[in-house]
Amino acid sequence: MRAAILEQFGAPLMILKDLPRPAPDPGEVLVKIAASGVNPLDIKIRAGKAAHARTVLPAVLGLDLAGVVEQVGADVTGFEVGDEVYGLTGGVGDLQGSLAQYAAVDARLLAVKPAALSLREAAALPLVFITAWEGLIDRARVRPGHKVLIHGGAGGIGHVAIQIARAHGADVYATTSPAHAETVARLGATPIDRTAMSVAEYVGKHTGGEGFDIVFDTVGGPVLDASFTAVRTYTGHVVSALGWGTHALAPLSFRGATYSGVFTLMPMLTGSHRAHHGEIMREATALADAGSLKPRLDPRTFTLDSVADAHAAVEQGTAAGKVVVDIAQTPGGP
Repeated sequence: MRAAILEQFGAPLMILKDLPRPAPDPGEVLVKIAASGVNPLDIKIRAGKAAHARTVLPAVLGLDLAGVVEQVGADVTGFEVGDEVYGLTGGVGDLQGSLAQYAAVDARLLAVKPAALSLREAAALPLVFITAWEGLIDRARVRPGHKVLIHGGAGGIGHVAIQIARAHGADVYATTSPAHAETVARLGATPIDRTAMSVAEYVGKHTGGEGFDIVFDTVGGPVLDASFTAVRTYTGHVVSALGWGTHALAPLSFRGATYSGVFTLMPMLTGSHRAHHGEIMREATALADAGSLKPRLDPRTFTLDSVADAHAAVEQGTAAGKVVVDIAQTPGGP
C-alpha cells in the first residue's frame, strides 16, 4: 500500500512509500481508507510540538478516517466486509494513522458512517465530534433550556459543538470574528463579535448578567480565562479542550462554578475506554441521519501526493472548512 511517512519531526514534507498491507489482529478490522481528515493537531504532531500526542517515528500520521471494511479480524462483531465506517483511529502512539491506503483498526473505535454523509464528509468528523460530545454531553450534561456559549464557533470543534448543543435543546451563542458571523448564524447560534464586545458586555446583553450555564472553550489561552468570568454562578460549567496553560482559578471559584477538561486522545494512547469512542461515533451517525449534523468542508481536493499542501492549508489558516485528503484518489499501490 501507499502511505505518507513522517521520518523526522519538523520535516516540511512527508515521504510517500510502499508499505506492506496490514492484516487485522483479533479485535481489529482492515479498512480500505477513502479519506483522511486533517486537524490542527496533525500539524502540531508533524512539527514535534504535541507532547501530549506521543508519536513513534517513523510514523503514518492522520487521526481521522473514513473508508470501507476490507477484512474482519477474529472476535469482532457488528461489522461486515463492505461496511462504510469512520472513526478517530490512529496517528498517535504506535497506532498507524490514516494517511495510507489501508489501516488495521481497533473495531471499538469505529462506527458505521451516516447514510446522509459522503465518505469525505464522514472523515471530517471524528476528532471534532468526539471532543465536542465529551465536553457538552459527558462533562457538562447539556439539556433543553441551557444557555450555552461556545468560543470559536466557526472552528472545527466549535461548529460541531453548536450543532450538538442545538440538537439537545440548548439556546446557543458563539464567539466569532465578523467574517464568520453568518456561518455561526446559519448553524443556529447567536454570533458574538469577539472583536467588538467585552466579556462583561456580552454576558450582560445575552444573560442579564447571570452568566452562561455552559461555556465551552475550543481556543485555549486567554479565552479559557475569559470563560471563567462568563459562566453562571453556582450552577455554571466551563469545559475546555485546550486547557494546557497556567490559569488563575479565582474567578471560577468566586462563582462556585465547575471546570472540566477534555483529553480526546486518551483512549488511543492508553487503550482504555475505547468502546466509548465507538459509542460517540454512533451518536454522530444518528444525528447526521436525523439532519442535525453536517460538517463544513474545504472545497479543495487533496491526495497523498499533495498532502503537504493539505497540511499547509490548515497551518496557514486558508481553509474554508475542514480539509480532507482523498486517499482513494491516490494512484499506485495495491
